[in-house]
Amino acid sequence: MPLISRNLRHLRLFAAVADLKSLTATSLALNISQPAVTQAIGKLERETGGALFTRTPHGFFLTDRGTLLHHRIEAAFSLIDPALADISPRLKITLSYAQLLSLVAVGEFENFTLAANKLGLAQPTVHRAVTQVELEAGRRLFERTSFGIIPTRACQAAIQAARLSMYELDQADVELAELDGGEAGRIVIGAMPLARSTLLPRALSRFRQARPTYPVSILDGPYDELLGGLRRGTIDFLIGALREPLPIGDVVQQTLFHDRLALIAGSGHPLVGLRTPSFDDLLSFPWVVPRSGTPAREQFQSLFIENGRDPPERIIESGSLLLMRELLADRQHLGCISRHQSEREADHGLLFMLPFPTEHFVRPIGITTRHTWSPTKPQKLMLDLLSEVSAPARQHSQTL
Repeated sequence: MPLISRNLRHLRLFAAVADLKSLTATSLALNISQPAVTQAIGKLERETGGALFTRTPHGFFLTDRGTLLHHRIEAAFSLIDPALADISPRLKITLSYAQLLSLVAVGEFENFTLAANKLGLAQPTVHRAVTQVELEAGRRLFERTSFGIIPTRACQAAIQAARLSMYELDQADVELAELDGGEAGRIVIGAMPLARSTLLPRALSRFRQARPTYPVSILDGPYDELLGGLRRGTIDFLIGALREPLPIGDVVQQTLFHDRLALIAGSGHPLVGLRTPSFDDLLSFPWVVPRSGTPAREQFQSLFIENGRDPPERIIESGSLLLMRELLADRQHLGCISRHQSEREADHGLLFMLPFPTEHFVRPIGITTRHTWSPTKPQKLMLDLLSEVSAPARQHSQTL
């Protein structure tokens, strides 16, 4: 359960008191009775477990607890308010959190019944919430079509902003719990193949020693899906191969180290032991290669194209090291994979790196986050540990 209730009106009153440092000034500015302001602040202080303001003859001043909450609330409203203003200025005043949830759910599922199931509500409740918002806005927010209920462009922008503003309130819950020695929330990491097989297991082991009970979820999938989750706020950060150039302007990347391509074979493969295989040798066998569109796949294609050869046609696309290892055990297939990812398998004699020159095929490995992301303490710890376990690879990459 959330630590703070999602009463947007109360949160706006709190933010106003923090800015104006006065209950009276807030009451006058927002045309709300002073007892109502006092009641809202008192409720928030009970929910958050302590005083949010120091009351003095000179005004109301934020405590450490209040400063923490104010930072997240300001971030949340800075995201959602411009999007609401594009639809109707009234929504900033009238929109409730329950209505916001309904908008997001209907936008996601494009169907009232599915949205209601997601929220655990009756279908008429969700339909009524969306209709009320449309009446307040004085315009339709969804187009009813034979394919479903499609959000308008303005509504799509509001839904995206709503997701991220909700994320900021969830972050507030985590930080308030941490302030009192408790735990809330979870870390959700979008992991690409290299990270799943090497970096994350090491970092997670150290994280578990420091935070024995803190929940962590690892999501895998194609990069575009993980990026979408990151931008919606359902994923905290991505770890794996970085994209050059950036795919979109609202994310940032931090390089941990540089990796290079490796061509590998299983034990007993005919090319194992050759001093330097030729392109004809490489084209004589079927391959297991990364998915189309990934940096490693592009480099694999370039390896042949830059030397005037067509890339292999007999390929299986997969980012799974386990699948690659099993296929390479047939002594027929060859594989293309990250050098860093394959080192442990090679050290145990399960795979062999072919002595084929790939030194110029270098790619950055690192963290991708939203541009405005501010991590909580548990998230910051995970990032620090990922940087720590990357140190040996970072030192090695400097020699590439």
